[in-house]
Amino acid sequence: MRFITLGKTDIKVSAIGLGTWAIGGWMWGGTDEEKSVHAIEAAIDSGINLIDTAPAYGQGLSERIVGRAIKGKRDRVVIATKCGLVWHTKKGEHFFDYPSGQQVHKYLAPESIRYEVEESLKRLDIDYIDIYQTHWQDITTPIEDTMGVLMDLKKEGKIRTIGASNATLEQLKQYEKFGQLDVDQEKYSLIDTEVEDEILPWCKENKVTMLAYSSMAKGLLTGKLGPEREFKGDDLRKNNPRFSVANRKLMQSILEKDFKPVAEKYGVSILQLSVAALISKGGVVALCGARDALQAKENAKAGDIALDEEDVEKIRKSLPSVNL
Repeated sequence: MRFITLGKTDIKVSAIGLGTWAIGGWMWGGTDEEKSVHAIEAAIDSGINLIDTAPAYGQGLSERIVGRAIKGKRDRVVIATKCGLVWHTKKGEHFFDYPSGQQVHKYLAPESIRYEVEESLKRLDIDYIDIYQTHWQDITTPIEDTMGVLMDLKKEGKIRTIGASNATLEQLKQYEKFGQLDVDQEKYSLIDTEVEDEILPWCKENKVTMLAYSSMAKGLLTGKLGPEREFKGDDLRKNNPRFSVANRKLMQSILEKDFKPVAEKYGVSILQLSVAALISKGGVVALCGARDALQAKENAKAGDIALDEEDVEKIRKSLPSVNL
């Protein structure tokens, strides 16, 4: 496993991180808690030390599962969680409702963040959070106020580093203006490359580490999401046009024709090739979800693959024609 330095800190994180949205069950058709614990344990044993979670993933369930899995392993992991999607208040900007009808708001006021950090510490059963990120941006609270309380929490030892997520370039600049920003988490995969235009170059210039979520495009870049797959329950892919049968057929044909020969050259899977290509230029940690131990182990191997630049460009060029 390759490791990189996190932002402007001395913290070392694995090039592959474990994303735990699916482990929370919500929008992924439920979860198996025991399998999820085993997945986290397998990820750690395979060299992954960064685990990313959030209160919104199953209304605290993902954090509680992570807390169970890391017991006795705290010194081996870097824990990232988030704030700003709340259901304890209706202040801020309404964002969505859980199936129960519970309203969730984007809210990053200081008093709310202080409430949230204590709740996350309890659910995770830890004394401090390594990376604390604003999950979605709140237009009702000045970033100066948000960053002010985050810097205070850092001084108090509740958190070690500060990150933002789902932010614009201007918002990132505001965070950096009012404190030390070390992480930006954005949607980023070989078919979701918008951050490469402005945000990723800015992050590299300012020593802000990019955490790439949906790094496998929710399965489209794994080679395992064929047209025969049926999405059940509340799976967010169920009625999403991006995951139509036609699009999945198209992606499978591209992966078979252009990705598979390169994957075979390196003796890796299509999934591992997709992730390794994403992080090949440095400064990026790929967050990969895993529902069981086997998936976690496969994901981890992508962090130790060195690809020739020409092969990376070859597979990237096969994708722009995909209308997804």
